[in-house]
Amino acid sequence: MTNIFIDGEAGTTGLQIRERLHGLNHVNLLSIDAEQRKNPLAKQALLAQADAVVLCLHDDAARETVALVDELVARNVHAPRIVDASTAHRVSDGWVYGFAELCNAQPQLIKQANRVSNPGCYATGAIAMLRPLVDSELIASSAQVCLPSVSGYSGGGRAMIEAYEAARAPLFQLYGLGLQHKHLSEIMHWSGLQTAPLFVPSVGNFAQGMLVQLPLHHSHLNHAGGTAAVLKVLRSHYAGSEFVHVIDGGSNPANLDATALANTNDLELHVFGNDANGHTLLVARLDNLGKGASGAAVQNLGLMFGW
Repeated sequence: MTNIFIDGEAGTTGLQIRERLHGLNHVNLLSIDAEQRKNPLAKQALLAQADAVVLCLHDDAARETVALVDELVARNVHAPRIVDASTAHRVSDGWVYGFAELCNAQPQLIKQANRVSNPGCYATGAIAMLRPLVDSELIASSAQVCLPSVSGYSGGGRAMIEAYEAARAPLFQLYGLGLQHKHLSEIMHWSGLQTAPLFVPSVGNFAQGMLVQLPLHHSHLNHAGGTAAVLKVLRSHYAGSEFVHVIDGGSNPANLDATALANTNDLELHVFGNDANGHTLLVARLDNLGKGASGAAVQNLGLMFGW
């Protein structure tokens, strides 16, 4: 039996993690009384009972809970392993990045880790496309790439969710137009890029789903082969993967529904090409709350505890 405390279980990500874990006969979910949520002593006492804590909090609050765990460790008291779904520790020393498909060694690193940083939703799609291309040197680490992207509104927090559900929000909107989105450092760190990508996120009038695009000019590829070379690299990297699927766009319909993978932990990498024009388009499709958040957290817990 694995005792799990979801710190921030009332938020969107926490609720979905709880839903995914509820009913598993090897999981016991711990909860803190609502009036005690901000009482550090009460929270620390609950942490000492947990095998794992999942942090579904803003960054500062996540750091506060990690400090409580650190105190338990310093006192030689039982302390939980941590999966942090905030952005606080995604490029921090001492934390294992929780994208299990990042490279061959990553699942084992997650299994052994006491502290796992859950990836961001956009970052998951971007890194899934970029890391194999950089590792194979099909594109240079200095490559200048663009990442136009769209997400469902459920990733935007309570105010955005309420605005969309009350029909007070635009049907489609760009944001992050200062071009310094919080996912940029994470994308660069784990993809191997040395040049910041031009990342343009947007929100559409749908609850869950995400498309992250990576347009490539063949003149920017280091090897011949065009779209076929891109497909070969991705298929090799994700061969045998349970949740990541590489799909040749030549056999696809002429459109791509951003919502098709809602409520799953799947990630699809679609590859479209026009070699006559020297163009390849990669598109990562995922659920921003599935493989992009809650699903990934549960996948990481499963690796950590051998489910």
